Amino acid sequence: MKLRALVYSSKGKLHTLAGDIVAKYASDVANSYDKIPPAYSCNKERLVIIVASVSKSIDTTLERFLKELTKERANNVAFIVDGPAEGAEVLKKTVAKAGANVIDDVLFIKGGLPFLKSVKPEEKAAAFEWVDKITPQMV
Repeated sequence: MKLRALVYSSKGKLHTLAGDIVAKYASDVANSYDKIPPAYSCNKERLVIIVASVSKSIDTTLERFLKELTKERANNVAFIVDGPAEGAEVLKKTVAKAGANVIDDVLFIKGGLPFLKSVKPEEKAAAFEWVDKITPQMV
């Protein structure tokens, strides 16, 4: 599937999880994982997964990037969030206003400390299950 996982966090665990999702689901693994802002802009992506650490409001760099996710750049956008539900809602509303289809089901995960990179097997399995669950919701 044409998928990109983009991370906006300094937490190693979130980067590892994004890489695991790309390795399993992306048709082009080489250019499917990046940080926000990405080195290459999104272009007709079937699914963009934003993995972000947020608070109740979002950082301006992340907000600017999300405002660029039009239907031409990303058909569907889903979120993995390290933070409160209020922050996830702000992310979803920002992308919806830009024009991409927002997958309503958000995966919440605790990012842990920045230097910890390991993902527990049950967290990895839950993330894969989540991707399988949101795939039918894509337009």
